[in-house]
Amino acid sequence: MAVTVGAVSASRLLSYAEGIRSVYVDAFGGAPWGEGPEHADHYLRRLAYDVTRAGFTAALALDGEAVLGWATAWTTPTPFPASRSYPQISAALGAERTAAWLCGGREVDELAVSSRARGTGVGAGLLAAVTEDRADGRCWLLTSVAAAQARAFYVRAGWTPVTHPAAAGTGVAVHLGPRHPAAPVLAEHRPSTG
Repeated sequence: MAVTVGAVSASRLLSYAEGIRSVYVDAFGGAPWGEGPEHADHYLRRLAYDVTRAGFTAALALDGEAVLGWATAWTTPTPFPASRSYPQISAALGAERTAAWLCGGREVDELAVSSRARGTGVGAGLLAAVTEDRADGRCWLLTSVAAAQARAFYVRAGWTPVTHPAAAGTGVAVHLGPRHPAAPVLAEHRPSTG
């Protein structure tokens, strides 16, 4: 593979829609996600809106012209949103921490890598490409508590979990980036990722 990983413009990202769709189905089709092609189609419709968000940034991993993965991120608005999984996050962290740690930070929304490129550093490269230029380091992301492999990957990449999984193993897990100002103190009290 002659892989390139790097930041791309919104228009360049959208020009790879079919490759993104293919990777989406590959990455999210199995456990714990169980998402089919209709979810990939919905994601592409949402992505057309997401590229207009404040602070939007994206990265692609390509083998020639074949998409191996992508990542997207944007600036989390203030006040903290009340849609999608956001209410779960604010309930877990509390209003003060949510505002201080997440609002105005860079939120990594999506990161997906094709099965053939996993374990090659593509995921770490994509994650860095959408976060490394954030001067103050205030980056964060969430994933499903059920996504044990994803959560372990983020911890290996230096991201600090700041929410504890529910007893039933459901809900979302929030991680702060390696250079996030709150991460060093929290790393000392890192919850288990298993």
